[in-house]
Amino acid sequence: MSQDVTGGPRVLTVPNIISMARLLLVPVFAWLVAQGHDAWALAVLLLAGASDWLDGVLARRMHQVTRLGQMLDPAADRLFILVTLVGLAWRGVVPVWLVVVLVLRDVVLAVLLVALARSGYPPLRVHLAGKAGTFAIMYAFPLLLLSEWPSPVGLVAGVLGWACALWGVALYWFAGALYLTQAASVMRRDARVRAAEAA
Repeated sequence: MSQDVTGGPRVLTVPNIISMARLLLVPVFAWLVAQGHDAWALAVLLLAGASDWLDGVLARRMHQVTRLGQMLDPAADRLFILVTLVGLAWRGVVPVWLVVVLVLRDVVLAVLLVALARSGYPPLRVHLAGKAGTFAIMYAFPLLLLSEWPSPVGLVAGVLGWACALWGVALYWFAGALYLTQAASVMRRDARVRAAEAA
């Protein structure tokens, strides 16, 4: 964890505060979608997407990468994606199968991470494909919400939104396959080491 000059852990870093703010935006977005305030919901989605990019950039440039931030950022992303999916499905903007496909991947990885943690393994290294998939999905949502507007804005937004969503789903599951492969490789390596030590 990144530390301050006194040697204590740094929790309230700028990137962590941004991630916390994004978490606070989740119920705001849910309420806006439920009430049909699409313009404001769209603004919140765009702000969440921009903050997702910003906190990572600032963490690296300001040397404020912390263990809390490494857990908080993906947690905020997953929660925002889940709430947005449910809200858009409830409004009929996206089909239920999209919710199932994206949630199923996160459930599979959550089970994997719990199994690894119980066996004493650290969290898996984040792949670029996973980040790209999350980025595509986060930017698909505002476009899909905008597709509810009259043409030509709604038509163009719908085409672009579904392009981002489908690319995001593909990258999301590709990254999931990479995580599963990575976990299997680590466990096989450790099994070989234990077998060699026991021989």
